[in-house]
Amino acid sequence: MLLPQETSWAEGFEQNWQPGETGARDRLQDFLDNALARYGTDRDRPATAGTARLSAHLRFGEIGPRQVWHWPLNHVRSHGGSEDAAWSFLRELGWRDFNHNLLFHRPEMPERNLKQPFDSFPWRDDRNDFKAWSRGETGYPIVDAGMRELWDTGWMHNRVRMITASFLIKHLLLPWQWGEAWFWDTLVDADLANNTGNWQWVAGSGADAAPYFRIFNPVLQGEKFDSDGAYVRRLCAPLGSGAGRIAAGLCPQTLGSAVRSSGGGRRHFGGELFAAPRQSRQGPRAGTERLQRHQERGCIRQCGLR
Repeated sequence: MLLPQETSWAEGFEQNWQPGETGARDRLQDFLDNALARYGTDRDRPATAGTARLSAHLRFGEIGPRQVWHWPLNHVRSHGGSEDAAWSFLRELGWRDFNHNLLFHRPEMPERNLKQPFDSFPWRDDRNDFKAWSRGETGYPIVDAGMRELWDTGWMHNRVRMITASFLIKHLLLPWQWGEAWFWDTLVDADLANNTGNWQWVAGSGADAAPYFRIFNPVLQGEKFDSDGAYVRRLCAPLGSGAGRIAAGLCPQTLGSAVRSSGGGRRHFGGELFAAPRQSRQGPRAGTERLQRHQERGCIRQCGLR
């Protein structure tokens, strides 16, 4: 469990979150007024404020799913506009209830594969690769941007959550439980049902009709959803000109060459230089040792220590 130390890992969170019922209602109203109409397209673009960002408020009961369900439809009916956008948003809310339903019926889901054949999968045990992933130092711009957004804000855009999770599982072949544990420790909206349900969805071991070979290509995903590199540039601080194409995901290096090529302070992405994350926050990241204590997580959750 990550706890504040001399350098608080929660520094700056107050700039992004207004806890409480008022903050939740304000967040929802702002979304309805400014983003709902374009939600169907903007929700997949991490550089755009196109999502509701209500997950943390829902997690802590500051707003209820029934409130969130009715407000969008009432908004479009009273202010005009298409209900299609509202339903596009409400379908995502449905996934939340689906995961909670799964957890109710399958309480072993946080620790065990829902599909038992995955129990014998030969996962790699490479803590260095996991450390590079958790610190946003893989060499893949959109993956690194997402992991740095998570560390800096306690939140990550949903599209990028899928990309980073797929990278850990399908590219690095590291256990989904490692990624789930890291997200549990770092997300302000960490929710037992959604976190484990979505990680198993990406892994292919969960309640999903798609087979195991669904893979999010980080290069193509960057090209498609961050084509001008705006998201990556904001979070990875590119140095030099002409970084847009690289930032979008056109990065030829593999994890090993990208992480090891610079020897420390900077990471090379296809000829461009990106600043590494602030070193002042690396100390608390000793929380990766928690991966060696998977069995303790059940006690932590049951005892309400999170």
